[in-house]
Formats: sequence, C-alpha cells, structure tokens
Amino acid sequence: MELFSKGIHRALVPLDSHMENISGVELVESASSYQMLTQMDLLMFLKEHASDIQGIISRTVRESGAVTANVFAITERTTVIEAIKCMRAAMLNAVPIIRASTDALAHEDHKQLKNGKGRKLVGTFSATDLRGCHLATLQSWLPLSALDFTESVLKSPLYEASDSPRELVTCVAESSLAELIDKAVTKHVHRVWVVDQHGLLVGLVSLTDMIRVLRLALLSHSQAM
Repeated sequence: MELFSKGIHRALVPLDSHMENISGVELVESASSYQMLTQMDLLMFLKEHASDIQGIISRTVRESGAVTANVFAITERTTVIEAIKCMRAAMLNAVPIIRASTDALAHEDHKQLKNGKGRKLVGTFSATDLRGCHLATLQSWLPLSALDFTESVLKSPLYEASDSPRELVTCVAESSLAELIDKAVTKHVHRVWVVDQHGLLVGLVSLTDMIRVLRLALLSHSQAM
C-alpha cells in the first residue's frame, strides 16, 4: 500500500525464494518467480474484505481527504491531436472534458489545458481510448474533437466486445469510500470524477488517492490499538 499510495500503478511481487530469513532486495534477487500486482488488484481485495474495514470505508471522500481539487481539463472543442499533446506535456493519462465557456468562446484557447474546477463535466479522454486503434483509423480521428472521438469509440466495433464500456463515472463529495471503491472495481476505471449537484467538476479521486487515504487510516487505527 505504501508503494501504490505514491502513484506506482503496478509492481512485481516475488512468490518464493530458495533462501530463508531474508527480505527486501535479497528476497527479490533470489525469487524464482514473480506475479504482477496492480492498484486495481489491491482495491479488489479490499472490496472483498470490506466488512473488515467498514469503519474506514464508510467515511465520505470529503472527510477522508481523498479528493484532488486541482484538475487539468480540456474543452469539448479540443481536438484529439491537441489533447494528446497537452496530456504528453503534463504527463497525464486522462483528462476530463468540460463544456466550453459560451461567455469566453471567442477568447478561450482550446489547445491548452484548463482549470476544470467549476466547469460542466461532459466526458473523459483517456490514453486507454487510443489502445487498439489502427493507425489509419487513429489518423482519421486526430482532427475530431476529443468529445466526438470518445463518442466514436463507444460506437466503434473495436470496443463492442469490451467488458468495460466507456462511460462517465462520477460521484459527489459526500459519497463514501466504499462506493468509490465499488465504482472503480466494477467499472474498471482508474479515477472517479467528483461533481456537485449541478454536474460541475469539483475534483477527482484516483486509485492512488483511495489507497493513500486507506493506508493512512489503517496505520492510524493500528497505532491507536
């Protein structure tokens, strides 16, 4: 949990070793086999054992401090190619798509990332959406808006057999951690957007955020005992 709470998404876990009474680097070097463990695997495990940590996961995302308030976003008029450039420059795997401001439409630069807080959330553009796209198909989509692209992905035969169809996964600040864990695992998403009652973006809770607050709560609980 310490590793994953720092933003590491996956790690190789040594399954066995020919040496006894060792740990750390020596265990890793002496192991004969490994298995990949991901943030999602950890949350799936915690979901299955929810009754053991009910007191922790019943807290809201607001009171647990899980919400990341600073969210970079693109507008519905940002093209796919510009969205890719923005995400690459900011080292982001996904960004929310917000409604372009009608008041500042003539002046808003849709080629740049925006502060998404307080803006209407209309979609998500993720690097995962590009996976599996044939080069010719992707090139034809580059001039489209990111919002049109995500809608095209939803309808594309490439994703008809997908076990996790693309959809906008959201919550409110008063949602419980248990609800967010269930949404992340069930929908197989790496982040849940936090919105207010009007659908305006408040922030996000990533898998890293969930694991971070769960780890801190578990550590506090064990120290109290």
